[in-house]
Amino acid sequence: MTREIMIAPSILAADFARLGEEIAAIDTAGADWIHCDVMDGHFVPNISFGADVIKAIRPTTKKIFDVHLMIAPVDPYLEAFAKAGADVITIHAEAGPHLDRSLQAIRALGKKAGVSLCPATPESAIAYVLDRIDLVLVMTVNPGFGGQSFLESQLEKIERIKAMIGDRPIRLEVDGGVTRDNAAAVAAAGADTLVAGSAVFRGKSVAEYAANIQAIRMAAETGRVTKLQDNSTQPLRVSEAGRIR
Repeated sequence: MTREIMIAPSILAADFARLGEEIAAIDTAGADWIHCDVMDGHFVPNISFGADVIKAIRPTTKKIFDVHLMIAPVDPYLEAFAKAGADVITIHAEAGPHLDRSLQAIRALGKKAGVSLCPATPESAIAYVLDRIDLVLVMTVNPGFGGQSFLESQLEKIERIKAMIGDRPIRLEVDGGVTRDNAAAVAAAGADTLVAGSAVFRGKSVAEYAANIQAIRMAAETGRVTKLQDNSTQPLRVSEAGRIR
């Protein structure tokens, strides 16, 4: 299933002194979703913000709030983030012992449920919860800090997860070091939702943010089209069983 490319700027890279203004700016600039990275200083080595901040900024936009919880334990806080205004709540497969139960809890709160995988976590971690989720988030940096370099080793994982998803209505999101320079490769691998922090918030004006978002979007769409064209020109191969593949 081909899904529209979505760009989700991470407000972790915004000016926190003007957070409401920054969100309004990226909304005007063409952001599709607002990505909120929540860090607890325990699961990851940094602290960002919590449910109260999300509640405070929720009125600044009608765009989807894509809330990425890098916290452990996570279950005790799901209701708070749901009430604060999260539309999608993504939790880490590594953050607790009962992933299936946590995902059920998110959906019971009336929210979309996502699972995130750290770079060292194989895609097999989500094999038995695919029918519980609306989004898979592949971390292309080790979580905890913004501004890190993209890990190209994750491109093959993105491809494998895309194959696992098949025709399911699940978005495949990528977070970490995404820029206009690697967005084509990310989309070609199968991602349809790109989180970008520093690459979007570079500059100070709505016009600059808009140009940054558009550059990432255009690169991603070009990468997707190029991949489709390459696939269409690949010669059909015949397996040992005589089936075309």
